[in-house]
Amino acid sequence: MKVKIEGLDKLQRDLKDAERALNALDGTIATLKFNPEDSQSVKNAVRQMETAIDSKIARYRGNALVSQLAQAMKEQYGKKILELAKTSKR
Repeated sequence: MKVKIEGLDKLQRDLKDAERALNALDGTIATLKFNPEDSQSVKNAVRQMETAIDSKIARYRGNALVSQLAQAMKEQYGKKILELAKTSKR
């Protein structure tokens, strides 16, 4: 009896693309300046960070693994920006 497993080629491509995307995100993603007293300035900083991440991974946009990693990074960095803004107001 033969068992054929399909999809390994796509998985390998997706994993290789994820590795490349992570390498693209290594180091400085963006330098943000914002006024912690101004909520619009903070929102703009979050948007700039999200745009910078999207820009760095644009060529891997169709890769679900890369999209999930990028979304997690956006959430993590967004929270950090909000925390920084909150603590800087004091």
